[in-house]
Amino acid sequence: MLLKPPADSWPTFNGDYSGRRFSSLDQINASNVSQLAPVWVFRAHSAAIKSSPLLVNGVLYFTTPDNVWAIDARFGREIWHYHRASQGDHIGQRGVGIYGDWLYMTTPDAHLVSLNAKDGSVRWIIQLADPKLGYFSTMAPLVVGNHVITGVSGDVTDIPGFLDSVDPETGKLQWRWYVEPKPGEPGSETWPKNSDAIAHGGGMTWMTGTYDPGLNLIYWGTGNPNPVLVGEARPGANLYTCSIVALHADTGKLAWYYQTSPHDVHDWDSVETPVLLDGTIDGKPRKLLAQAARNGYFFVVDRETGEHFVTSEFIDTTWASGIDAQGHPIPKPEDAPRPDGALVEPASDGSTNWLAPSFDPSTGLFYVSAHRVFSIFYKTVSGKAEGWGGRDRGLWSNSAIRALDYRTGKVAWSHEIGDGESSAGILTTAGGLLFTADNDGNILALDAASGKTLWHLNAGGDMENGPITYALDGRQHVLVAIDDTLYAFALPVSR
Repeated sequence: MLLKPPADSWPTFNGDYSGRRFSSLDQINASNVSQLAPVWVFRAHSAAIKSSPLLVNGVLYFTTPDNVWAIDARFGREIWHYHRASQGDHIGQRGVGIYGDWLYMTTPDAHLVSLNAKDGSVRWIIQLADPKLGYFSTMAPLVVGNHVITGVSGDVTDIPGFLDSVDPETGKLQWRWYVEPKPGEPGSETWPKNSDAIAHGGGMTWMTGTYDPGLNLIYWGTGNPNPVLVGEARPGANLYTCSIVALHADTGKLAWYYQTSPHDVHDWDSVETPVLLDGTIDGKPRKLLAQAARNGYFFVVDRETGEHFVTSEFIDTTWASGIDAQGHPIPKPEDAPRPDGALVEPASDGSTNWLAPSFDPSTGLFYVSAHRVFSIFYKTVSGKAEGWGGRDRGLWSNSAIRALDYRTGKVAWSHEIGDGESSAGILTTAGGLLFTADNDGNILALDAASGKTLWHLNAGGDMENGPITYALDGRQHVLVAIDDTLYAFALPVSR
């Protein structure tokens, strides 16, 4: 099911391993989407739902921090609810992974919980990292073969990032890949010698990656280096932070990497979804990986080798003076944080963030929720910095859905969605539709080829997850979360 998800399922965070968030369902399409109507509503009475629900065997599984629900996908009725109180950062929870009859959820205190999918009973709980050091976890695990791949969060203190693979049956660690290489390993030369900076370098792995079964490679985005917003004590590119990495699924060994923001000093994680697509570059068929990164640039590389093809701005930025031979934006030195402040676009929140992008193979367009956001970056420490060595103060922002040609990175169309930074992910379908939300509480269905609004409904809140779609009993549903409530939509039944 994970390799070839059927129409009645959504078995992993992005629907399938590619990260495209594209569905082949077309019962709901551009000609009839204006008739879309709610068919059921489920309120969690909890924190905002940032998770993408999974759907397996007619049951939806979704999360908020400390909580998992199983509900009937046809009627929105609760089947079971699991709660585990924990300490730690409750900023969000992005979903579960599933393997056979077992669910896997990460927690605010950096644990991994395995539950019975049938009744929510606990199978085992393991600790991924020590929460007392500042670790926590929000991501939805990625299940690949007999591996449950999990990442960690945390940049309040200077701790190293890593990615774990654990046995789905026992929870035993199979392999661990550290974002910072050990001294003497390839990449360590991008950190200062005779310094402890590499041991405390950050690079959290807090979003779900993607996987190519043919190459048996997993692709993951890594976070910013520590100390945050200051880089004097860590000269160099600081590998493998702010990078897209390809790892061998069975061993965790690095196959290749591409760094989107060498020596980051603006908190521009590169954890955004590495989307896998097959396309043509310079007249040749290629297996590609595309990412719209937090720094405001769109990157396309070869997913077999990491060879670089495309770098382009997908929305306005001010911080780079050009692009180098490897496709890296060249930072302006004067835009680094300083005591009297540096005006930079984008802010530390980025030109996009963890919000799910999408790729539609029929249009050849990559879709991203893009932000114009200005901020003043201040350096707030003197001497050796730890954790946060600066802060930024946002001044103004607005958002748009941008459609990008993967071959060139050029913007094919732009749909404005209002003042502020969007929190909504994107779904595209073979019905020629793009589902998302604007900043005024409207759920939107856009024409995927042109960006024109075809349907909207004001739900009176914020979408903070990625929509999903599925077909049960021959009827296609679109599922979105608004605040703490799930809404399922479908076309009216003919009578």
